Amino acid sequence: MGGYLLKRIVSLLPVLFVVAIVDFIIIHLTPGDPASVMLGSQATEEELANLREQLGLTLPIYTRFFQWIIGILQGDLGWSIFMDMPVTEAISEHLGPTLSLTILAEIIAILFAIPLGIMAANRRGSWMDQSFMTFAMLGISLPSFWIGLNLILLFAVQFNWLPAAGYQPLSSGIVNHLKYLIMPAVSLGIMQGALIARMTRSSMLEVLGENYIRTAEAKGLKMWIVTYKHALRNAFIPILTVIGLSFATLIGGAVVTETVFNIPGIGKLIVNSVLRRDYEVIQGTVLMIAAAYVFINLIVDILYAYIDPRVRYDKS
Repeated sequence: MGGYLLKRIVSLLPVLFVVAIVDFIIIHLTPGDPASVMLGSQATEEELANLREQLGLTLPIYTRFFQWIIGILQGDLGWSIFMDMPVTEAISEHLGPTLSLTILAEIIAILFAIPLGIMAANRRGSWMDQSFMTFAMLGISLPSFWIGLNLILLFAVQFNWLPAAGYQPLSSGIVNHLKYLIMPAVSLGIMQGALIARMTRSSMLEVLGENYIRTAEAKGLKMWIVTYKHALRNAFIPILTVIGLSFATLIGGAVVTETVFNIPGIGKLIVNSVLRRDYEVIQGTVLMIAAAYVFINLIVDILYAYIDPRVRYDKS
């Protein structure tokens, strides 16, 4: 296992380097001038030229890229022009709300999706299975911002049960924390839950047709033992893959939801940085999200060996 982990970690470095190159080039080729945004429309050309030189925007693009890469190797993602702080500090300040939102959304998705997928697989072709497929298709099709707006209209405006927007940290109390996160988490988790549920149903249908499942049923084992102890464990690897990918997707895909619910997370940081042309922050957050994707995939690969004993990463 140790050798496999070392190889996988080394193999991640070229991936992150290519992501860094694409990230840097796309952002710096995008039209926009941070100096014009900072000084406003009344600034003279001399003032703009002086500020561009102070910010290093007059240097060749390859020079700025290598300076950025060297900074990353030293743990420095750059300096935010508008926030006047290191990019790592800006990301850490906004990371907490995003992690709270994505973790809660993933928990909601898993708690509803896996049992529904199992029930649909056990009752293949029934009205319950058809209803499940219909709701799953709706969950995949409906955009999260539309769901969020309807939740606000229903639970915040009509019933006045939950706050319409905003965020309270965990230090304010778990109940108060969840009151502000439950609606955005539900709107964000419905689509991922639908994907996990469809994969659960598909994977369970494949396993439930195996001979060892029929043997377990013939021995008189209870249905819930056959389903959860024998079938689910063997069907869980593709489900785990979708769960890992969905969690990574939630981290990068919370931009719209955080904007709708005014949550000060990574999504809102990206939107504000794009509007202000704060290049360093955009580069840093995109690279951080890409790193989250590759490391979550690594964790999922490691978990395979613990879930399914047939999976081994050593030479034997």
